[in-house]
Amino acid sequence: MARSKETFGKKDVRSKKEKKRKEKEKKRLERKEQGKKGNFDDMIAWVDENGMITDTQPDLTQKKEIKAENIEIAIPKAEFRVNLRIRTGKLKSFDEMKGFGFIVDSETRDSIFVHQSDCESELKAGMLLQFETEKGLKGLKAVNVKPV
Repeated sequence: MARSKETFGKKDVRSKKEKKRKEKEKKRLERKEQGKKGNFDDMIAWVDENGMITDTQPDLTQKKEIKAENIEIAIPKAEFRVNLRIRTGKLKSFDEMKGFGFIVDSETRDSIFVHQSDCESELKAGMLLQFETEKGLKGLKAVNVKPV
């Protein structure tokens, strides 16, 4: 009598592979069947007037017409506002080569940028100045600067 060339280990591995292949095929068929059961209406989501996603269709009688021109896409640039109140302060530092410096406001102790072109006379560190402020590119900027 001849012996089988397949050992117990080989039979076990082959049967495990076969079982795994059958399970995979079964799962594939289940997914295929589930895909056919669902319809497109089940997949639709609606957005209500508050921007929340819902599964119910909104009431079309409450619909409002909005003109495209009225929709703001970007943030509008802030306009430069001039503060008409005259302030006083001391010129903390001034670079004569570059033509700019900083004034320390006597009331608020804020540091305010000043440029030589905004002043009527020569500027030197330590001077007392009267000025008005406006919003510059990086913060407050002194304009109409006059020595006290």
